[in-house]
Amino acid sequence: MSATDLKLDWCSHAAARYAVEHWHYSKSLPTPPLVKIGVWESCRFIGCVLFSRGASPQIGKPYGLQQTQICELTRVALAEHKTPTSKIVMVAIRILAKAYKLRLVVSYADPHHSHVGGIYQAMGWIYAGQVSPTPMFYAPDGKLWHSRMCSANGRKRVYGRWRSVWRYDQCDRIMMPGKYKYLYPLDKAMKTQIAPLAQPYPKRPKDSSEPPAIHAGEGGAAPTRTLQNLFPLRDRMSRPGE
Repeated sequence: MSATDLKLDWCSHAAARYAVEHWHYSKSLPTPPLVKIGVWESCRFIGCVLFSRGASPQIGKPYGLQQTQICELTRVALAEHKTPTSKIVMVAIRILAKAYKLRLVVSYADPHHSHVGGIYQAMGWIYAGQVSPTPMFYAPDGKLWHSRMCSANGRKRVYGRWRSVWRYDQCDRIMMPGKYKYLYPLDKAMKTQIAPLAQPYPKRPKDSSEPPAIHAGEGGAAPTRTLQNLFPLRDRMSRPGE
C-alpha cells in the first residue's frame, strides 16, 4: 500500500457518529466540543480519530496548562484497514497540532475493556500511572452511567439544560478500575516537564490478549451502504470542530 492511499482530513459530525457507532466499543460520541478527523484508504472512508477537551475542566491543571493548550484523544474508531493504527493516530495528531496551539495530548486505556494502552506504548507515549477507581451506575436500561448522568432526585443540568436522569436509588453502584493514563507532549519543553512522570508500561496478563483499540462492528469494512458513498473525501469539513 502506497503512502498516497492514506488520507486524513476533517470530517463531518455524521461521519464521526457513523464510525463510532459501528467501529468503537463505546458506540457513542464523547462530550463536545469535538475535533473530528476522518480517515480514508484508497478514497474509502474507514473511520475517524476524535479529540476533545476531556471530561474534566481541570484537565490541564496538573501540567500548568490552560484548557486551550491540552486535549484528550477520546476515540479511535476504524473499520478493517491496512495502515497501522499507530501511524493513523500520529498523522491525526500532526494535523491537530498544526491547526491548534496545543502542548499536550492525554489519553486513557480502560482495563475494564482489557486495554492496557498497547497503541500508546507503540508510539512512545509517556505512561503517567493509573487514575483512581471511578463509580459507575448500572441503570434499569442495562447501561452503565457516569455519576454526571445520575442524581438523587432524577434531574440534572446537562450542557446548560435540565433533563431527566436515573436516580441513584434506581441503580446499582459499581466501582470501575482506574484507567491507565498516557501523555504525548507536542514540544520539547513539555516533553522535558513531564519526563519525570514516566512509569513502566503496564502489561497484559499472560493469559489474555488485549482487544484492539478499534472494534469492527456492524457491516465490517464494507457495510451494505458503501462508505465511499456515505462520506467521500470531497465532503470533508473545512475546519475542525465545525
